[in-house]
Amino acid sequence: MDFSYTEEQEMLRDGVGKFLEKSYDFDARQAVVRSDDPWSNDAWSQFAEFGLLALPFAEEHGGLGGSMTDCVAVSELFGKHLCLEPFVGSIMLAGQALASSDSPQAQDWLEKLMAGDAIGAFAYEEGRGTASPDMVAMNAVKEGTGYLLTGEKRHVLAGAEADVVIVVARDSESGALALFLVEAGASGMDIRSHQTVDGCSAANMRFESVSVGADAVLALNCQELVDQLLTNAMIVRAAEAVGAMGALLAMTGEYAATRKQFGVPIGTFQAVAHRLADMKIAYNKALATMTYTAALAESGGVNARDIAIMKGQVGKLGRAVGEAAIQTHGGVGMTDELSVSHFHKRLLAIDAQFGSAAYHLRTVGVR
Repeated sequence: MDFSYTEEQEMLRDGVGKFLEKSYDFDARQAVVRSDDPWSNDAWSQFAEFGLLALPFAEEHGGLGGSMTDCVAVSELFGKHLCLEPFVGSIMLAGQALASSDSPQAQDWLEKLMAGDAIGAFAYEEGRGTASPDMVAMNAVKEGTGYLLTGEKRHVLAGAEADVVIVVARDSESGALALFLVEAGASGMDIRSHQTVDGCSAANMRFESVSVGADAVLALNCQELVDQLLTNAMIVRAAEAVGAMGALLAMTGEYAATRKQFGVPIGTFQAVAHRLADMKIAYNKALATMTYTAALAESGGVNARDIAIMKGQVGKLGRAVGEAAIQTHGGVGMTDELSVSHFHKRLLAIDAQFGSAAYHLRTVGVR
């Protein structure tokens, strides 16, 4: 089986990669982190120009009909450059939730998201890592033809900036999961923004009897849909982690080849050479697992065990690569001035989202 990218995917990666190399280096990225802007609006507009915001959606919705491997191909570059933009939250989660609904309101918002004219958020996490949809407790009470939403969502990526929020809640009558569309500024919604450990914008959101009409009910009894949305998001985030791991491997190898002690490069020391070898093995294992899982998803053959293995492997191996990179760089690897610590934080953030490596490996019997 050929797991290499197609010619079209390589062309897309080349165009996006050149833009990021030119306009999204580490200093430019840190300038955005220190500013009042949650991400680079110029970069987001350029992503729209490349067609990335329309990539995962079917042509019937105005999208490009891209596959999972198309999304993986560009997400790996997002990880390599530590991108702050909410591709996963706005496009892979909120956007694909909107695309699943026949509601005219949902389709209008989807068009805006694909054009880069609006930002979407996916309110799912409820604290301490909502690893499984079974852990969602937010309440949706039937009122007339609509619902009242009550509860709290945490760590909602781009939640404070979102124009539309897709909320995962539990129908109080049936106990089943449901998806609701809530527009920014809705009465009863309290938003408190914060910056994540890896520099992204997120928010804690409290809903106090937030009213949504019948046209804002995207899906009822939708456990399977939520599972699919999370599956897609976890694969794309895994690709991002692999991109970050590859960047750490490259910069650590270069540092070991140029940093000298006792008149020789530290890469010639057996302990450092072994550490670099372990990093390369970990990176290749994570890459292989992610690529294989993405291929399974594209063919329709992926299952919950495959996703758990990928999430557990990539999380565990990513942490190992990050720690080895910091150890090789020494004290400077912990500083904000060097990108090493920021890559490590991104890997930790990806591991924590949708359940840690430890959780997912336990589900398949690995401790």
